Amino acid sequence: MKNSRREFLSLSMMLGLSSVVQSSPLSQLINIQPSDKKLKILILGGTSFLGPHQIAYALKRGHEVSTFTRGKTKPKIHPELFSKVEQLVGDREDNLEALKNRKWDVVIDNSGRKTKWTEDTAKLLVDNVGYYMYTSSVSVYYPFFGNDFSETRKVITEMPSDAKPEEKGTYEYGIMKATSELAAINTFGKDRSIIVRPHLIVGPGDPTDRFPYWLARVEKGGDFIIPGSKDEVVQYIDVRDLAEWMIRLAENKASGTYNGAGPEFEMTTNAFVHGIHANYNVPINYIQIDDNDFLQENGLYGIQPWVIQLPEYAGMSKTNNSKAIASGLTFRSLSDTVVATKNWWYSDAVSQERRDNILGGPNSLMQREKDILEKWKARKGK
Repeated sequence: MKNSRREFLSLSMMLGLSSVVQSSPLSQLINIQPSDKKLKILILGGTSFLGPHQIAYALKRGHEVSTFTRGKTKPKIHPELFSKVEQLVGDREDNLEALKNRKWDVVIDNSGRKTKWTEDTAKLLVDNVGYYMYTSSVSVYYPFFGNDFSETRKVITEMPSDAKPEEKGTYEYGIMKATSELAAINTFGKDRSIIVRPHLIVGPGDPTDRFPYWLARVEKGGDFIIPGSKDEVVQYIDVRDLAEWMIRLAENKASGTYNGAGPEFEMTTNAFVHGIHANYNVPINYIQIDDNDFLQENGLYGIQPWVIQLPEYAGMSKTNNSKAIASGLTFRSLSDTVVATKNWWYSDAVSQERRDNILGGPNSLMQREKDILEKWKARKGK
């Protein structure tokens, strides 16, 4: 886990999609009912984190799925399903040939990492695809000042003249997502565009070590640091809830912009960690460190999925999800997310090297905990 302010602001808050591995049989989805609205779905990307979960749900609902990738990532989430998927190969930078003269009901853009990519694919597909769904991010709201984080909040589309050097990476990511949203809307129109802004995505197949770290750390037991005050809140969304809801949005032709955040209720960070602990039979001694100055001095302010004790992130866990819930977003329990993530974490989809490194690596918080706790005890004893 990175601890410098610059690394955190530039990297760890980029709440988007990246490569990941996991294997899980379709038989686990036996409760999913087929849809009476059969769609032809094109997923730009689809082999890493969110895409395979979308594919699993879409196939079970009876839809046809095509993916468009560079053909370089071997899927390890639901790998058994990709024989049932049309796999188109190209490059969003300079080779969209495989998408020409083809028709789909909806395109789901999971791999839009440049505004130009969204512009180019949208313009190519506009006459042959019914809807364009763009996977954006709540990073479009950065900086998170204030209390209103509904979909009508103004988003960042230009770099502020007074942006600090350490903030520019976070600004650039938010700007790219916001301008990509506009590229999709400007080409397909508001009535044929679906914008989804996920919060921190967690669950089986997580490509980051943010959420998995806390599962591994809780499993270890012992003295356990909870950074921040006990009444702070945390938001996240299970990748499966996000994936399935996005497919249902496509089925319902639900144009517009939606925040993809959970849970359905306000969850404090303490409730969050106790909820994780309930899935492990280990003794833990919780130590609340609620001194923001101390947290920042010791690199504890950027530990996902905890609240970040910086003014520019104060409102991040206030993302309004009422519109999404009204449109059909549902939530698994935290326990379900923990168990599924734990099962994936100990599967062949995750290397032993990664499992060893999350607690034993040089950048792991676990390696600094003892020293931090000694400093905290010394400060409290003053």
